Amino acid sequence: MTDAIRRADARRTETPNAVMITLASPTQGNSGLALWQVEMEAGKTGPDHTFDVEQIWTWLSGSATVSVDARPIDVRDGDTLVIPAEVPRRVHTDAGFTAIVAAAAGARASTPGGGDPVLPPWIA
Repeated sequence: MTDAIRRADARRTETPNAVMITLASPTQGNSGLALWQVEMEAGKTGPDHTFDVEQIWTWLSGSATVSVDARPIDVRDGDTLVIPAEVPRRVHTDAGFTAIVAAAAGARASTPGGGDPVLPPWIA
């Protein structure tokens, strides 16, 4: 049975660098994919990290520089970035942005020297 996931029911996860709003995931809609919105304020930089699955990011508003395998890529509203699995990435924004991200359910993130990979709550 298919049910709508209402915006009011979307799970919100805040980190020091951004807010992730889970739109669909295994625990929210019983999906085999995870779909979430990222809202990052101006002047913020996320951590260096990798994911064990490919991710697709689409910018809805604002702009950012995403370092993918140490290569800076400037993106802005309307752009889509496909980031391969296991490739180091880091997101920085001077202006702030909102993006939608999709990845396989159960994706795990790792940081350099950060120990075992973890399942972020916005993907669970």
